[in-house]
Formats: sequence, C-alpha cells, structure tokens
Amino acid sequence: MPGPRKILFIQTAFIGDAILASAMWEAWHAAFPEDEIHVCVRSGNEALFEDHPFIQGLHAWEKRGRFASRYVRLIRLGRRLRQERFDAVFTPHRHVSSGVLARLTNAPIRSCFDQHPLRHWFTCTAPHDFKKGVHEVQRNHRLIEPWLDSETASMPRLYPHSSGSIASMPEKFGVMAPASQWATKQWPEPKWVAMCDALEDKIRCIYLVGGPGDAPLLSRIQQATRHKGVEVRSKQGLLDSAGMMQQAQWVLTNDSGPMHLASSVNAPTVAVFCSTTPDYGFGPLSSKRVVVETDLALDCKPCGLHGHIKCPKSHFDCGNRLEVERVLSALDEVS
Repeated sequence: MPGPRKILFIQTAFIGDAILASAMWEAWHAAFPEDEIHVCVRSGNEALFEDHPFIQGLHAWEKRGRFASRYVRLIRLGRRLRQERFDAVFTPHRHVSSGVLARLTNAPIRSCFDQHPLRHWFTCTAPHDFKKGVHEVQRNHRLIEPWLDSETASMPRLYPHSSGSIASMPEKFGVMAPASQWATKQWPEPKWVAMCDALEDKIRCIYLVGGPGDAPLLSRIQQATRHKGVEVRSKQGLLDSAGMMQQAQWVLTNDSGPMHLASSVNAPTVAVFCSTTPDYGFGPLSSKRVVVETDLALDCKPCGLHGHIKCPKSHFDCGNRLEVERVLSALDEVS
C-alpha cells in the first residue's frame, strides 16, 4: 500500500473493547503518521475519542432497537463508509456486523481474525487464540503486524481534556468504579461500602464513577458508608472519568470497562476479578497494577470469559469470599 493511505478500524463491541482496540491505531499512527485514520464504534463509545489528536474520522453504529432496524442502520452506515474509499480496513471484532461493515466498504485490504464468522468476506486473516498470558492488545496487534516492523503492541491510550471539574479536584483522592454490566464480575455492594469505611482515615476523598445507569448503586454505597468524603460522579463523560483517574492516587475497579479506562491513562489500578480471570488477556495494563482474586480453589472459576447475570452455582464464592483486607493491601501497593 503506497502512502499516504486511508485506514479504517472497526470495533463496535463494548467500551473496554474499544479502548483495547485503540492500541492498534496508536501503533499504526506511530509507524505511518501521514496516514488518515478513521474509527468506527458503537453509538455512545465515540465519546471516548472526541478531540483525538490524530483520528480524522469517527463513525458510530446505533445498535439499540429491534434487530431489523439495527441492521438497516448498519447497511446505511456501510454505504457511507464505502464513499470514504478506504485503502484498508481492520476489525478485531469477531461478529457478523463487523464483517458486513468491512465488506460494504469495498476496501482492497480487509483484515479480520481467522475465527470471524464472515472471514470469507475478508482478503486476509490473522490467527486468534486465547492462549494463557497473551493480552488482548497483543492478539489484536496480529491483525496489523504484517504491515509494521514491530511485533510488540502499543498500549491503549485515550486523550482526556482538561475540564473545569477535573481542574478543581483535591490534591489526593481515590476513584472507585463499583459497577459492572455482568453481575458475576461485580464485587458485592457491601464490600464496596466496607472499603469506603476502611479508607475513612486514609484518604480524604473518594469518587464513585459510573454511567447514568449505575447511579442507584453508587448512591446506595455513598449513603451506607460512614466515610463523609465519598462523592458520586455518574453524569460526567467517559473522557472526564479518564481524566479523573489520571490524577487519582489509585483506581479500584472490577473487571470492567472502567478498568480499561484506567489503563488508557496509566492510572495506578487495583482490579478485582470475581468470576473471570486475567489469564486470558483482559487484565489491567497500567505500570502500577495489582489484580486481586479469591484464594479459594474453585473448580467453577472462571465460569466464562465475560461473566453472567447470576452465579451459575448460586453461591458466588469468588466475590462473596474475597476479603476487604486483601484489596486494602493491594491499594497500598499501587499508591
């Protein structure tokens, strides 16, 4: 591909997936700074990449609604993307929707993983496996590696802007992200209350962050703790949360989107893994990071890569029996 070229990256899965995919365009831009980079994400996740220093085109697919209407919007988006005349399209998303979008671009180079259900619509594939110890960013890097000189993946990165609310933060504070989309990836609510209580004399201010849908959980934790410096931040944008994490003493999170948000700004991170495990490539990447899991020998853990709406065994020992003292010790390690 002679340059400069027009490149599209497609990742329309969840927030964490979009953040991890950012390592791909970081690596591409480092190798080919003259190329024009576009990114396609699910609607809502484009807020992660607002005012980005080198993304020149941001496209979003609205995935909510009935199946038929979603795919009508997908086809329309694909036709708009075709008008961009991309030279290459890369997608780490192993889903029919990403295959449809990539094919509709009609780009001469279309790359996906060899496990993609529509891989026959792509011009090249890369191997994909969940080998222990290989992080998702390294797996994703395989898609672009043939065009780069390096086998080493870049780090995922976001570029928070300096808003007034972030500028007015206290000198020392912690950030907690107690919510998760999947119940079995969420450390139980009483544990978060106990953490806030235990930190009462250790840190003056703790911000509870999450989306608007997490507000009831965050409010219950705030009301239940005796720590008077706990504040709820459920209305701020994703980049504002990332900027807050960037300045925090530490970030405490589940295995969830906010964990990857913390990695994207290299925030000191303690990640609580309940039903899942970091062994298959979705752990935190910050230079100061600690993963905390139960010491129990549970034959049911991990019960899946992405969690469940309830514990398949009905006991949730991986979360209920993970003690607050171990998490407190981990916070001391990264602070």
